[in-house]
Amino acid sequence: MSALLEKELQELKEVDWSRVSTKLAEIVKEREEESVIDIVHQELEGIIEKNRGQEDALLEVLHQAQELIGFVPKAVQKKIARGLKITPGEVASVMSFYAHFSERPKGKYQIALCKGTACYVKGSAEIIEKIKSKYNLEAGETTDDGLLSLEVVRCLGACGLGPVMTVNGKAHGLLNPEKAVNIVEKYKKGEI
Repeated sequence: MSALLEKELQELKEVDWSRVSTKLAEIVKEREEESVIDIVHQELEGIIEKNRGQEDALLEVLHQAQELIGFVPKAVQKKIARGLKITPGEVASVMSFYAHFSERPKGKYQIALCKGTACYVKGSAEIIEKIKSKYNLEAGETTDDGLLSLEVVRCLGACGLGPVMTVNGKAHGLLNPEKAVNIVEKYKKGEI
């Protein structure tokens, strides 16, 4: 085995694979004789190979990697960079530019709180602080139990409903801090 491949596999071993996408969990279940690391390595090789040599392949490869795993950890970003013959910095730059991509597992309920001008003027800052303190959660983080993820975004495109948040893409508007917490609690209880 080459030193580069050994390093790549070691980096993959250091990732917390306890919370992966449903898609990857199903693949692991089907191929129970293989480790999650071997499966991720093989699947990523296939994704990279299909896109090799294409100048604009990075976005597609990142989308497919995140769809497969549920997030794109640094070790996977490095593997993608090596496979596409680009710098890890180029991959990190695209990862940080697009809010869609995440380096850490996202929660079962993905909360996006708007901090755009219309929502901010109507009190979104107080809602953000309430959610952060209630669930001990910072923007870009996921709770330890894997239930909630929080993102603070510039605009959700529903200014007339401001302040607004989405949970797994479903918009909830005309919020105040208490109403926002009540909505999150309903998701946690499975009522929504």
